[in-house]
Amino acid sequence: MAEVTSTGVNPGVPDPWPTPVATGPVDAVVSLPGSKSLTNRALLLAALADGPSVVRRALRSRDTLLMAAALSGLGSQVDTSADDWTVTPGPFDRAADVDCGLAGTVMRFVPPAAGLSSATVGFDGDPHMRSRPIGEVLGALRTLGVQVDDGGRGALPFAVHGTGAVRGGRVVIDASASSQFVSALLLAGARYDEGVDVRHDGKPVPSLPHIDMTVAILREHGVEVDDSEPNRWAVAPGVVKPVDHVIEPDLSNAAPFLALAAVTRGTVVVRDWPASTTQAGDALRDILEQLGCTVTHSDAGLSVTGPARLEGIDVDLHDHGELTPAVAALCALAAGPSHLRGIAHIRGHETDRLAALATELGALGADVIEHPDGLSFRPAALHGGVFHTYADHRMAHAGVIVGAAVAGVLVENVATTSKTFPDFAGFWSGLF
Repeated sequence: MAEVTSTGVNPGVPDPWPTPVATGPVDAVVSLPGSKSLTNRALLLAALADGPSVVRRALRSRDTLLMAAALSGLGSQVDTSADDWTVTPGPFDRAADVDCGLAGTVMRFVPPAAGLSSATVGFDGDPHMRSRPIGEVLGALRTLGVQVDDGGRGALPFAVHGTGAVRGGRVVIDASASSQFVSALLLAGARYDEGVDVRHDGKPVPSLPHIDMTVAILREHGVEVDDSEPNRWAVAPGVVKPVDHVIEPDLSNAAPFLALAAVTRGTVVVRDWPASTTQAGDALRDILEQLGCTVTHSDAGLSVTGPARLEGIDVDLHDHGELTPAVAALCALAAGPSHLRGIAHIRGHETDRLAALATELGALGADVIEHPDGLSFRPAALHGGVFHTYADHRMAHAGVIVGAAVAGVLVENVATTSKTFPDFAGFWSGLF
C-alpha cells in the first residue's frame, strides 16, 4: 500500500481541475489533518480560559486560521507558528473586525464571546456567507443582554457592542437550521453572569453529534453542563479551566478517501481513527457497510475495502448532514436505487447542497430527484463534464469521487478544499 500524508499547500492547480481516474483498485494508507470542529472549539475555549492552553495537532486551514485571527483580534494571543498552537487568554478589550470567510464556526461561535468584550467587534465574511443563517444567534444574544447591530438583516455584516460582561440566563431559540446555534451559546455561556440555559423550540435539531461534541469539550474544561432534558442545554456560570487538547483526525474529511476504496474495489486505511468519538464522520462506518463495503477497525486505523458493486441505500442523514455530498456521489455510482433524507438543513450550509448536488450530479448523467429534505437516485451511466463547487469544499469532494470512477470530470475551484484541507488536490493525486 502507498502511504500518503498531508504536508502543505500544493500550488499551481489548474481550474477546472482534471480529476485523476482510477485504472484499478486503489490501495493506500492515509494520515489526515485534524478536525476543524474540534480545533475551533478548543481554540475558543482556550481563549475563554483562566490560563494558557495548547491545541496539539491543530488543523491548519483557512477556517481555523480565521478563528485564531478572530480570537487574537479580541485580545488573546494565539501562536500558530508550530504544529501545536499555544493560546494565552487576554482581556477582550479591543475594537476589532472579524473576517468570517466561509467559516460558520467563526460567524456563529465568536459573537457570543465578543459579547464579553468591552469594545465593538464587527463581523463580515465572503459574499456566500451573507446568506447563511445567523439571526437566531443574534436574537438570542439580545435576549441575554448583548447589544447587536445587524440593520435588521439577521445576517452578515453585523456588529457586537460589548460592555465587558453578559447577563446571560434563559433563552428559547429555533435551532432546526443548524446545531451551531446551540453550540455557539453554550461555548461562551460559563463566562456569563447567570450562565446560559438554551431551550430549542422547533423541528428536530440537525447534527446532534456536534452538540454532543460541544458538551464533551466544555466538561473537559471543567464547565458544568446539564443536558439531561431533551432540547435543553444549561451551562452553569463559572471558570473555564485551561486544557491541552490533542486534536483527532477530521473524520468527515475521510469521506472522499474511504469512498475512493468503495468506487475502485480497493482498500484505504485512515490512520488514527478513534475507537470512540463525538465526530459526526464516524457514521461513515455504518453507511459504507450499507453500500456493500467491508469495514474494519483496528489499532492501525479504519480500513474500507470496496465491493464488486455498490448497493443502493435508504438512509436518514439528519445527524450527519455534512457527509451528504460524498454519500450522494456514491449513490450516483451505485447499482441500485438510493434515497437520502432528513437533510433539508443542508440547504443553509456553504451553499444549498441539495440543489447543488442535484444540478451537478445530474449534469454528469445521474438520475437524481431533488426533494425538500433529500435526494433520490436511480442507476444511470455517468459521463464527464465540469462539476461546479459553489465555493463549497464538500461539493469538491463529491466531484473527485465521481471523477475517480468516470473519465473526463473536471472540478471547478478545487482550491475551495483549503477550507479544511490545504493541499487536497496534491494529496488526492498522490493516491493514484
